[in-house]
Amino acid sequence: MTDTPAHGAPLPALHATAARRRSAGIYGTIVASAVLAAGGSHLRTVALAVAVLVTLLVYWAAEGYAELLGEHAHSGRLPSWSHVRASMAGIWPMVTASYVPLASLLVVRVLGADTRTAATVALVVAIALLLVQGWVAGKASQLRGVRLLAVTLIAGAFGVMMILLKLFVTH
Repeated sequence: MTDTPAHGAPLPALHATAARRRSAGIYGTIVASAVLAAGGSHLRTVALAVAVLVTLLVYWAAEGYAELLGEHAHSGRLPSWSHVRASMAGIWPMVTASYVPLASLLVVRVLGADTRTAATVALVVAIALLLVQGWVAGKASQLRGVRLLAVTLIAGAFGVMMILLKLFVTH
């Protein structure tokens, strides 16, 4: 059994699941960036990392709850546990997308930088991650040229907005 029909195109359900995971990852990176920007000058490093993770866990749970409720409210039935698990797993990249920026936050801090500097480095890493995520999403959508460049830069722009937020909040 294969994941693609004979003509090589991905099955719609598999494509939708991959797209959902990619979008959750982008969303998680943006939320992580917002917390890093808002708390980078006010929290200690470990508290900042915990704030990012807890915020993302709350967003993940709320997103999953709202999605499941929206899918099943019209039928008057609750989803099965297997459906709940699969649905929540599909958006888990919202949380895991924070791992690379958080690792950079902690590594830079251990190397001697203050928390504010470490948070700024983590934001720059998040922008790079958003650019990669935007490019991967664009490629998966079979975009090329200017359109691929546009979706890549738009994803990165969300991170730049978080840098601007950090500058606004801290000055």
